[in-house]
Amino acid sequence: MENRVFEKMAKRYDSEERIELAKIIVKEVRAELSESESKSLIDYGSGTGLVSLELSDLVDSILLVDSSQQMLEVAKAKVFHKGITSLKVLCSDFTEETPELKADIVLMSLVLLHIPNTKKILQELFNILNDKGKLIIVDFDKNLSISHPKVHNGFLHNELKELLAEVGFKSIKIKTFHHGHKIFMNQDASMFISSGIK
Repeated sequence: MENRVFEKMAKRYDSEERIELAKIIVKEVRAELSESESKSLIDYGSGTGLVSLELSDLVDSILLVDSSQQMLEVAKAKVFHKGITSLKVLCSDFTEETPELKADIVLMSLVLLHIPNTKKILQELFNILNDKGKLIIVDFDKNLSISHPKVHNGFLHNELKELLAEVGFKSIKIKTFHHGHKIFMNQDASMFISSGIK
């Protein structure tokens, strides 16, 4: 991941647009979490915690994982401000090395598009999950008007489903839940939520 870019962006990352988008994502993820018993959640690529900080009432513990220390510093300040005690942070990049971790739920919100080897990261996250654990992915649908050397231009549902199944996930669900104006590299785009069980 282009880490330096995110380090520079950290302080001004929580723009109004990002906060609004996070609210939409939180609503969708809350619905997905409400049917599973509250347990441990890892937010992989958490950034400043815009999404997972709003889920702390639904789970027993949250671990924010990001490869940008600056992003996590911003998140830590928020955690302190909100007085959330069930939340920890870890600076790590699972594409390079995955620490010994276990969780019941792994959330990846608008992160998959930044990771070149999709299947490899899905495998790492599968390995971290406890048996019957759930992976929740929120990302952009495939968008042909976007072309960037470091970012996937979204994902096709059937292709992502196939990858998840190859890695070992079962009960895979995926649906588009939001269409927005200029939300993906200044282009109109739609977002999907996907879930799979280990």
